[in-house]
Amino acid sequence: MNFSSINSRTLIIIMAILAVGMLFTGCSKDQEVETDPGAEETSAPVEEIPNEPVAEPVTPVEQAIDYASLEPADFGVEDVFFALDQYDLDNEAMSILSANARLIREAGVTIMVSGHCDERGTVEYNMALGEKRALVVRDYLVSLGVPAGNLRTTSYGKSKPFAYGHDEGAWAKNRRTHFERP
Repeated sequence: MNFSSINSRTLIIIMAILAVGMLFTGCSKDQEVETDPGAEETSAPVEEIPNEPVAEPVTPVEQAIDYASLEPADFGVEDVFFALDQYDLDNEAMSILSANARLIREAGVTIMVSGHCDERGTVEYNMALGEKRALVVRDYLVSLGVPAGNLRTTSYGKSKPFAYGHDEGAWAKNRRTHFERP
């Protein structure tokens, strides 16, 4: 092909067609720019955002215990034990009751203080002794700031033993006040 035989008008049309073609086939915004795989990346690393929301850590203040659904023993309230035919509080009992008072105040729930006895003695004697044990524990808890309205008392005497047996080991476990939900 001889370029001298092409007239200037045809040349202008060809150049116009090439220019328009180059406009439409140039880089679009959606195309990726190829980079040299050996070149070091100089931009900051991209942080990936997880698809699922990440739960914020819960502070102990936000973790509310549902005391109403728990037995007192489940949130740390301990039984108090007594000597044979006694309802006086010794130092160990008072120490346990101090811790119990703090827990019961925090829980703000109603608690049943139940008095228990071992199998020795008459039914009437053990019911009366169990009641004295429950009342002395209730009164001590009230003196430590537990609202009296949050405490109920009952006596089971020897009718609900914790330990079965006919020896001092079993009897000692049954001479107690127990804390339960009314």
